Amino acid sequence: MAAIVPRPPEAGLVETRQRGWVDPYAGLGAFDFFRQAPSPEISAYVDHFWVVTWTDLAEPYEQRIVSHPTVNMTITRDFHRLAGVIRGGFSYTMRDSGRVLGTRFRPGGFRPLLGGPVSELTGRFIEISDMYGAAGAALVEQVLAEPDARAAIALVEAFLLGQGPEPDPVAEEVAALVAMAENDVSVTRVDELAARSGRSVRSLQRLFRDYVGIGPKWVIRRFRLHEAADRVYQGLDLATLAGELGYTDQAHLTRDFTAAVGMPPAAYARLRSRA
Repeated sequence: MAAIVPRPPEAGLVETRQRGWVDPYAGLGAFDFFRQAPSPEISAYVDHFWVVTWTDLAEPYEQRIVSHPTVNMTITRDFHRLAGVIRGGFSYTMRDSGRVLGTRFRPGGFRPLLGGPVSELTGRFIEISDMYGAAGAALVEQVLAEPDARAAIALVEAFLLGQGPEPDPVAEEVAALVAMAENDVSVTRVDELAARSGRSVRSLQRLFRDYVGIGPKWVIRRFRLHEAADRVYQGLDLATLAGELGYTDQAHLTRDFTAAVGMPPAAYARLRSRA
């Protein structure tokens, strides 16, 4: 099996953190992956752009991804779509040669572009042309025809700015709360996040469904699973890890991990140890 390998940081690029990619290191050199920060004009809405390219694969390669609490727009020759928050994991099979250009929106950042609750997209893949009509179809054609990845990113940025999004201070609040849930591993319950936000649990739940597309409990648990994936292959005892991340016991962590990643923690640890 091949792998997605980050290139060294360059001017205009930001260093990648591949949380959510399952088995990103098997078979060095087959793939090139970079992540680019958005321009200041679109940074209130977009977290980053990412590009994966590959050439002459000897056999198909399936990359499984454990989703984040964000909306994504992805353009490749096989599909061109918007994805709401996907509760389970999902995968994409790469063949021959190709390129994927992805736009990851900030948590809450797609709400000003959508003009309605982001929960309308949860669990759904929607064609860009279905969302944006002829303009969306034209964007897809332009991106697929553009050989330079950074020029293709510029096309996406111009398209999104052309939708006329307005700054939303509530979206900024949501992004900060999601960042807290991601970066502070001591946050394991919704009432803890609610207390830090100054909102009631019910108010926080409504806010997340409107702006993120899914409730805060799922968001917290998903980030704790990302943390578990980062640490389990380092040999940390599962019972200890389960306790630290707010799971009732090791079996509870194992069930959640297996459902999201597609394999139990022990198998994932063996997989990553090949890196």
